[in-house]
Amino acid sequence: MKTFLKAQLKNLQRPVSISPLATFRVLFGLMMLAGTIRFWMNGWITQQYVTPKFYFTYMGFDWVHPLGNTGMHVVFALIALSTVLIAAGLFYRLAAILFFVAFTYVELIDVTNYLNHYYFISLVSFLLIWLPANRYFSLDVRIWPNLKRTHIPLWVIGVIRLQIGVVYIFAGLAKLNPDWMLQAQPMKIWLPAKSHLPVIGSLMYKEWVAYLFSWFGAFYDVFIAFFLINRKTRPVAYVFVLGFHIATAIVFPGIGMFPYVMIISSFAFFSSGYHQKLLNRFQKSNLCNGVKIYNYAPILQPVLAICIGIYFLIQFIVPVRFLFYPGHLFWYEEGYRFSWRVMLMEKSGNTFFTVKEPSTGKTYEVENREFLTPLQDKMMSTQPDMILRYAHYLADVYAKRGLKKPAVYAQCFVALNGERSRPYVNTAVNLAAQPLSWQHYNWVLPFTNHEK
Repeated sequence: MKTFLKAQLKNLQRPVSISPLATFRVLFGLMMLAGTIRFWMNGWITQQYVTPKFYFTYMGFDWVHPLGNTGMHVVFALIALSTVLIAAGLFYRLAAILFFVAFTYVELIDVTNYLNHYYFISLVSFLLIWLPANRYFSLDVRIWPNLKRTHIPLWVIGVIRLQIGVVYIFAGLAKLNPDWMLQAQPMKIWLPAKSHLPVIGSLMYKEWVAYLFSWFGAFYDVFIAFFLINRKTRPVAYVFVLGFHIATAIVFPGIGMFPYVMIISSFAFFSSGYHQKLLNRFQKSNLCNGVKIYNYAPILQPVLAICIGIYFLIQFIVPVRFLFYPGHLFWYEEGYRFSWRVMLMEKSGNTFFTVKEPSTGKTYEVENREFLTPLQDKMMSTQPDMILRYAHYLADVYAKRGLKKPAVYAQCFVALNGERSRPYVNTAVNLAAQPLSWQHYNWVLPFTNHEK
């Protein structure tokens, strides 16, 4: 075993062409630029980060606040600028830091806007800060030729591939649940709504099609990274990447840029030789002009190895933290986010809040639209942590309006994966008195007779 491990560690230090890292940098930058422009043009900056009166902050990030209309547009302008610099490889390190900080800041403003691929982008941009992606095919090299390197240790591009693999594998494992595999839910709910599609529309009502989508999706996610890493199966595997994600984008346009993010990212699995041929089409020089290997300083290598180990250990622990909570994961959603659970459930609900002043017995019915946008109201009504945070906010609002120690109660009904709508919150519990923490939500009613 020791001999095997030593051989693998030695192989990870093997010099390979830096071209895959350079290509990834360019494609990542261009993809993020396109996404930023799309976000701006659709008016989502104002809609999501200016219009709301209240923001659902993440636990521990209550200090993160939006910067107003001008400030938020400046932030997105800086994000756009940083993507251009990343793609061009100009002032790369500064640009990578700017993009990571600005993009992650935006995503931390409101839980309402959480998407798996936003989380993925933050992780990848963080990794890019530490990788020498500007040492080849970049304006930095044009300006400072001494920066140029033609080769990197295999592990440098390996960390990008491993991060992509983590997303795919955990997304696949998350699909191995009874609803997805045995009931084809929520595909049975979603597909009939796509019956207007040409050619395949009439098939969307077929039960076997729902099972086909479900089973193929699970198989694809679990195994695609292994097929991509294998040289012999890679070309066919990438055809499946294109087919799967393009089909997903067509059938489920609401998923946003996620399919395109994975199409571009999965390109990193192609060999160094393939990427080098691609880059040679855009430059005169090639690797034959001399080999220059990029190596991190020897004193940093042990520290780097430990940091990478800790980073990926966290990546493996976070998706399985739900195991420490009781009850049905999709119902309680404890440990659901940041776990690569992509399109796994159809959940809808309605929540009504009442504020009561205990000393006088006076009650006030809350109009959610007074405080929340329609999207916030929709997302809050099915997610316990958002319900609780909103209840605390209401208590603060009504306290400022003169109520003494206001109590907040909720009446909520939620439907999950085609099941009938049922009570979700214990109406006798004062939510304003419940702590904002990672503890189990014992005020959420059990998924009656269907605990999983």
